[in-house]
Amino acid sequence: MPILKTALTLAAALVVGLGLALENPSANAAGEPLPTVASVDLARYVGTWYEIGRLPNVFQRQCLGDTTAQYAARPDGNIDVTNRCRTAGKGDAEWDTARGLARIIDPVSKAKLQVSFLPEALRWLPIGWGDYWVLELDPDYRWVMVGEPGLRYLWVLSRTPALPPGTLESLLARARALGFPVEQMLLTSQTATAR
Repeated sequence: MPILKTALTLAAALVVGLGLALENPSANAAGEPLPTVASVDLARYVGTWYEIGRLPNVFQRQCLGDTTAQYAARPDGNIDVTNRCRTAGKGDAEWDTARGLARIIDPVSKAKLQVSFLPEALRWLPIGWGDYWVLELDPDYRWVMVGEPGLRYLWVLSRTPALPPGTLESLLARARALGFPVEQMLLTSQTATAR
């Protein structure tokens, strides 16, 4: 049941977000295009990422820590997404998992994707897809900063549960320069009990 609740909450948030993003889907609040990295090698990008920090959002409000994103390539060129976090439950209920699909919307750079956590049977609908843009990416794929052009969502992810403070500060400075409200950023607790 928590999975369905998370998926429905995310779908509602994405529908609202999509409606707002349609006002100017490729520009930030200042009306300037939001830049992405020049290219993403999806074969190197897939795998496990640890959430280092995020802007608050409704679909992760139950997450207390140990948040991860697992990406897996599909034969059709899309990417399976499994997001997981620790919640306040007991035993298996203390883990919330959401499964979705990412599709590439910029086939040249592969830096602009859209993600849906709607049930698979409903993913054909033109609603329920949220922007997932790769804004900064380490050349060795050790960390990434992902956001969307409306500046409402932002994540810093890493291949390891922690980032050097200087790296995080540099990424947050870049996000601030792009117009993201980084003063609202929530840092994610990553513990040894994560599974």
